[in-house]
Amino acid sequence: MSLIGSLVTFVVGLLVGGLAIFIAAGVVTGTRDYGHAVFTALFGALVWGLSALFLSWIPLIGDFIPLIAWIWLIKRRYGCSWVHGAIIGFIAWASAILVLAVLPFAGVTDAVGVPFVRSL
Repeated sequence: MSLIGSLVTFVVGLLVGGLAIFIAAGVVTGTRDYGHAVFTALFGALVWGLSALFLSWIPLIGDFIPLIAWIWLIKRRYGCSWVHGAIIGFIAWASAILVLAVLPFAGVTDAVGVPFVRSL
C-alpha cells in the first residue's frame, strides 16, 4: 500500500473511531461535538499504543493497563466518572463494530482510537 493509501486508511479509520466515540458520548453525557470525539479517538489511540508498548510486559495486569489508560482518557476528556467513562468506551466499541459491519465493502476495516475493533 502506498503512503497516500495508508494515510487515507488511517484518516477514515480515525473518523470511524471518532463517530463511535461521538455516538457513545452523546448517549452517556449528551455531548454533541464530533471534533472533540475525533481528537479523543486520536489521543486514545496514542495512549493505548504507548501504554501497551511500555507496560504490557507486567504479568497478569499488563494487558489491562492499556484499557484502563484508554478509559482514563475518556473520563478526562468528557469530565465524567470512571463508570461513565467505561460505559462510553463500551458503547463506542459496540458502535464501531456496527459501523464496520457495513464499511468493509468500502475498504474500511479498522476504527482508530477504539480498542478491540477490527472487521472480520
